Amino acid sequence: QVQLVESGGGLVQAGGSLRLSCAASGSFFRIDVMGWYRQAPGKRRELVATITSGGSTNSADSVKGRFAISRDNAKNTVWLQMNSLKPEDTAVYYCNAYIMNIGTTRWNAYWGQGTQVTVSS
Repeated sequence: QVQLVESGGGLVQAGGSLRLSCAASGSFFRIDVMGWYRQAPGKRRELVATITSGGSTNSADSVKGRFAISRDNAKNTVWLQMNSLKPEDTAVYYCNAYIMNIGTTRWNAYWGQGTQVTVSS
C-alpha cells in the first residue's frame, strides 16, 4: 500500500523558516509529479508548489521567492523549504504525488495526512 509520510511542520515566528519533507513508501512502479498544497481554516485547498520527476517546478505567486521545492527521485522524497514565513502562510500543508502502481498504466493521486504550519506575528 502506497503511503506519503510528511514531517517538519510546527510553530514559527514571522520571518522564520521551516522545511517540510514527504516520503513515499510502499510498492509502486514510479512517481511523476510531486507537490505541496495547503488549506487554511475556512478556505479551499490551494496549490503551493509542484515538481516533476525531471525537476521542472511550478509555484503559486504568493510563495515565489520565499518557498523552494526539491526532490530526490532515488529516495522518493520531496521537500518544501519555506523562508520569510508570514502569518498568512498558516495552514495545514499536504503532500501530493501521482504514482503508477505495479502492473498498471494508470496514474493515481495520493495525499499525505497533512502537517500543521503556524506562523505567529
